[in-house]
Amino acid sequence: MPQAATPLIPFHVEHIVSRQHGGTDDPSGLALACDRCNAYKGPNLTSIDPDTRTVAPLFSPRRDVWADHFVVREGEILGLTPAGRATVRLLNMNAPRRVELRKEWQRS
Repeated sequence: MPQAATPLIPFHVEHIVSRQHGGTDDPSGLALACDRCNAYKGPNLTSIDPDTRTVAPLFSPRRDVWADHFVVREGEILGLTPAGRATVRLLNMNAPRRVELRKEWQRS
């Protein structure tokens, strides 16, 4: 969702790779993230793909193409790849209120 969908809750500037893992404050290593995604991501670089139960890298907004890894259906984000599924799982992208917000935003 764009930041305009939640105007009272500003997005965070987050490190794609946290500083503790060698990330920097260079703009190429930063991305906007909603407060919840940023909190769930923390310093993680990987998570578990729930389909294969193997470790997978998280989606990288600078390296990866969104449509290659995700699709939105009825407000739910579905992971299409191990990285997509691991990211959806770790970031809790389909929490009920988040799905409802997405549906509302898509209707407008």
